[in-house]
Amino acid sequence: MQRIRILIAGASGTIGRVVAEALIGDGHEVVCLLRRSPSGEEAAGFHAQGGARIVFADLSDPLALRDSVHDIAPSCVVSCLASRSGSPKDAQAVDYAANSNLLRAAEHAGTEHFLLLSAICVQRPQLAFQHAKLAFEKELIESPVEHTIVRPTAFFKSLSGQVARVARGKPFLLFGGGELTRCKPISDRDLARFIAGCMSDPEARNQVLPIGGPGPAISPRGQGELLFGLTGREPNYRSVPPALFGAAARVLSLGAPVSDWFAEKAEYARIAKYYATQSMLVLDPETGEYSEEATPEFGSDTLHGHYEKLLHADGLQSGTLGD
Repeated sequence: MQRIRILIAGASGTIGRVVAEALIGDGHEVVCLLRRSPSGEEAAGFHAQGGARIVFADLSDPLALRDSVHDIAPSCVVSCLASRSGSPKDAQAVDYAANSNLLRAAEHAGTEHFLLLSAICVQRPQLAFQHAKLAFEKELIESPVEHTIVRPTAFFKSLSGQVARVARGKPFLLFGGGELTRCKPISDRDLARFIAGCMSDPEARNQVLPIGGPGPAISPRGQGELLFGLTGREPNYRSVPPALFGAAARVLSLGAPVSDWFAEKAEYARIAKYYATQSMLVLDPETGEYSEEATPEFGSDTLHGHYEKLLHADGLQSGTLGD
């Protein structure tokens, strides 16, 4: 495998870190572009990854960013940038503007390849961050730099919020009957390996690549079944109507024109409703339905195994807690 210099933006995030590890493991020269100085622990983590070089840059300053990327002269840029909140302002600043500035800098530096970590949910855009991601995807596709756009399905982390509550005997919360949505979740490690593989795969160039973990697709009710089985608890579900989020969004939107707080809260309610009602699978353009069969799979890590590790790490495995 040819060793190349790769610049990773968003390298301090959960996915960015494991992507850096995977690329270093493949023998590439990795430069981590950070927006702020890492803590001592974080900095030590980067050095432990095999001496990854760290560069600081203001992604909102196009000229300074251009100079930084030009000095690095990467063959490839990998962007794991993503807005943390999904609010309209944050989405515009990070999902679109920061990535756009990075792309312009990459073009100026003569970078050959730009890989973007996007999201599968942009197939049916209804939210501010989805529109921001799509706007940048379009810009990247139209750029002279070769592109790869990776759209993962759900992450293990996003499906782990109820592990502790179920282990402690609380009900598993469902939207509707728990079968409204399905996904093929992928682990951070498997996603990082997939991204690393794109570096040397000519078939990945100028492609939009949806990717999930090992199937079959799983519903929220199925996630609950996994947890009840692992913890030895009797199945106990509580249903929340997704319409509640829509109603909350409508009420909060009334204050959006005069208050950023109301605008953000309204968007959060819309985000909650979206994920309660939309599957994270490939959308069949002919039928308009989500397709498990059309959603590619990669890796070997399973949600079952992930839940087992969480329960063991927290001392919550079956038989360790009383009611």
